[in-house]
Amino acid sequence: MHRIIATAIVALAAAFSSARAEVLIGVSAAMTGRLAWIGEQGQRGAEMAVADVNAAGGVLGQEVRLISVDDFCDPEQAVAAAKKLVADGVVLVVGHYCSGTSIPASKVYEEAGVVEISPGSTNPQLTEQGRANVFRTIGRDDAQGFIAGNYLADRWGDKKIAILHDNSTYGKGLADETRKQLNKRGVTEAVYDAYTPGKDNYSAEVAALQTAGVSALYVGGYHAEVALIARATHDSGYTVQLISGDALATEEFALIAGSAAEGTLFTFPADPRRNADAAAVVEQFRAENFEPAGYTLLSYCAVQVWAQAVAKAGSLEPKAVIATLHEQEFDTVIGRVDFDDKGDLTKQSWVWYVWRGGEYVPVE
Repeated sequence: MHRIIATAIVALAAAFSSARAEVLIGVSAAMTGRLAWIGEQGQRGAEMAVADVNAAGGVLGQEVRLISVDDFCDPEQAVAAAKKLVADGVVLVVGHYCSGTSIPASKVYEEAGVVEISPGSTNPQLTEQGRANVFRTIGRDDAQGFIAGNYLADRWGDKKIAILHDNSTYGKGLADETRKQLNKRGVTEAVYDAYTPGKDNYSAEVAALQTAGVSALYVGGYHAEVALIARATHDSGYTVQLISGDALATEEFALIAGSAAEGTLFTFPADPRRNADAAAVVEQFRAENFEPAGYTLLSYCAVQVWAQAVAKAGSLEPKAVIATLHEQEFDTVIGRVDFDDKGDLTKQSWVWYVWRGGEYVPVE
């Protein structure tokens, strides 16, 4: 009798433990500072995806819990954040969002067998390291720069073009890829230079470009500095076409630049908010008074593909999930997704946008 009771107690304890089991995943991004908007988009996207996964029964019957860590878009802080998430026992990290943080953090995740899916890091080096656990739900800067370089050559090839960057892994990498394609088209830029991020005025840099007679300015960098450069051109009465990359997909660019934002061009993936498969999720966000712009739905997608991979693999075991991510297709808010052997999207869509009336819209 005692043996029967003991067995029953063990069974009940196991059932209770199973009922309370949860799977930890993490999101790491700049949650504070000048790039906090990226962290907000990333966290909101991941949170909504986790809520929807749990509403549908979780993963393998277990509830998913999301924890977040601020990496400040700083390489050293990112490694510390990665180690904390690993110590906490996460099986997935949605992040990081700055290329300069994703790259060093990826080594920590590889050693721990943790899946890393970045919705925002575009530098090619991230997936050229040969780490099987690393994926991204956004395209690469060699593709983004290819489009930008061609655009510059087609429209301003007979005029003076300047390329500036902020010396970050992201900004310089994007500027270099753009320059590479521009040069392949037989066009040599009139100016190629770095600027110092974090300043509150770029009038001197803009004055030098105006003196050089630059007609088109491509900037590889983050939104705040690009916005201040736009303001400096506007305030000086200097007419130049300002062009940049995916980091301008935030309303904060327009808030800082003011009326100088008008007409600024930039590249970003095809807007998933226009995807029919995303309609219900977009409405959920808007019901919470949050516009799922920029990286929000790319973050949602990262959780989505992981949850589907776990279901297809029938396991949370890292090798099984990683293999499934590489081998299968997934239906997501950004459309049907599959990854190549490097962890990159097999289909990358970079689209031109322009800032008009305080919002960005596709260039028709």
